[in-house]
Amino acid sequence: MGRLLVDGRDVANLMLADTWARRARGMLGRRRLPEAMWFVGEASVHGMGMTQALDVAQLDADGVVVAVHVLRPFGLVPPRRGAVDVLEAPRGSFERWGVRTGSRVARDDGTGSGPGG
Repeated sequence: MGRLLVDGRDVANLMLADTWARRARGMLGRRRLPEAMWFVGEASVHGMGMTQALDVAQLDADGVVVAVHVLRPFGLVPPRRGAVDVLEAPRGSFERWGVRTGSRVARDDGTGSGPGG
């Protein structure tokens, strides 16, 4: 577990989905959703099996948001040119955190790793 930074501000706990198994599970089957989840190496996501809408940001290699979406249950966010990772959070989180196209997000695991970190 790390922290999510948005434009240099620490905004939430962050789970990293950096293996096939973690990406496959994502936010499915969780009684309580994580504050945020970063999918490494995924340019698109789906809402199959989800019961609630999510905020989704597609990120370039530098952690810059190239597109923002609301993913509804059973919906799809298709790949987007330049996107290499995806950030998900419960619906309404991005508005509170100020995540929009052009925002820079980063992961902080205490070592300063991750885009922008």
